[in-house]
Amino acid sequence: MRHYLGGGFDASGVPFPLVDPVTGRTVGAVPEASRELVDQAVAEARTALRGPWAAWSPAERSRLLHRIADGIEARFEEFAAAECADTGKPRELASTVDIPRAVANFRSYADLLAGRSERSWHTPTPDGRGALNYTVRKPLGVVAVVSPWNLPLLLLTWKVAPALATGNTVVAKPSELTPGTACLLAEVMDEAGAPAGVFNLVHGRGPDAAGQWLTEHPGVDAVAFTGASRTGTEIMRAAAARLAPVSFELGGKNAGLVFADADLEEAVAGTLRSAFTHSGQVCLCTERLYVERSVFDVFAAALAAGAKALSGYGPMVSAAHRDKVLGHLERAVADGGEVLAGGGVPRFGDERDSGFWVEPTVLAGLPEDHPAVRDEIFGPVVHLAPFDTEEEALALANAGPYGLAATVWTGDVRRAHRVAPALDVGIAWVNTWNLRDLRTPFGGVKASGIGREGGDHSLDFFSEPMNVCVKL
Repeated sequence: MRHYLGGGFDASGVPFPLVDPVTGRTVGAVPEASRELVDQAVAEARTALRGPWAAWSPAERSRLLHRIADGIEARFEEFAAAECADTGKPRELASTVDIPRAVANFRSYADLLAGRSERSWHTPTPDGRGALNYTVRKPLGVVAVVSPWNLPLLLLTWKVAPALATGNTVVAKPSELTPGTACLLAEVMDEAGAPAGVFNLVHGRGPDAAGQWLTEHPGVDAVAFTGASRTGTEIMRAAAARLAPVSFELGGKNAGLVFADADLEEAVAGTLRSAFTHSGQVCLCTERLYVERSVFDVFAAALAAGAKALSGYGPMVSAAHRDKVLGHLERAVADGGEVLAGGGVPRFGDERDSGFWVEPTVLAGLPEDHPAVRDEIFGPVVHLAPFDTEEEALALANAGPYGLAATVWTGDVRRAHRVAPALDVGIAWVNTWNLRDLRTPFGGVKASGIGREGGDHSLDFFSEPMNVCVKL
């Protein structure tokens, strides 16, 4: 595990332990970046911004992104192994989602960049000669990319790719819990021929450490962050002092609506995915599910049976996160919540018993203001509640401070087009979940984020439009 600054690797810093969430064992060490090292990384990025990188054409940057994608593909198994080692997620999930999506992130922005052009206008003037107005897009400068532990490579590349595509330089800080794939990405950047200082990587914790020092740094021109809403608030406060733009994808307490006219078998299967993929450690996961009363009992029984039958799921990322999830479950039971499935810690009879596991859990019977229904748990927990009318379903789904994503399960196409746009979220899926087109806008409303990522939306955020007017 090494930092990467100015085109060179650096292992300096006091090491902190790297823990395997599957077994709870310490399996390595990661160097903690000092404030001086963060300063150096920002300085390297600033120098690169004014160097040969500034002269690279969009076509050259596009080719670099494709070479980076090629490099990830060439080391696919290494990336998948590192992703699993850091997060504990099943190998199938890393191999079919995380690593392929990282490749797609670089390729999609490379292709978007190659085919993008800006508009121009001919403007009449009193003398009849006219003027030509056209738009030039310039990089923001040095961008801090702070990525979370749940989808380490996917979410890191989701920001790094458009930042580089638009000519910025990057200082990345991955979660201290999941540094492995970021280290491999630095090696791929080096092998792909990214100029020195264009991509830099520092390791460390957040508060009073590398994360805070980076996002508060006066030499950082913009911040792209995915993580908790509370952390986003602190970063925004720091960025506001220097009027630096921010792009945030923050927390969620995502709702799902199941209407009686839905294909219930499909809705149960879809909800098992949306609630328990990566053991609920995905910002898009469904934590609140509202089911039309006439089918509530049938649906609840089927979902609980499906949750009990799940196998091959992974652990929580850390002991602290496991304890947070279990704390929510203990309080839910103490306050009268009904556990329809799960609710505890699985036992395997092997070294996994020392890991950070929580059973897939289905709850019911709690009031809407209960913390297990109101607060983001970010674990394998979903709460079910009935509704009677479409208006009630929308009111329940839209309640609360978050607004990232939602699912709607219905067989009525008119209802689908009526309900989905009425949800206070950044993305609503109808009869599916997490089906993504990388060109579409992605992000949340309310406490779930600021701005949109994806396609042209990311390219627009990471660049500054400038108008040029030439009298003819």
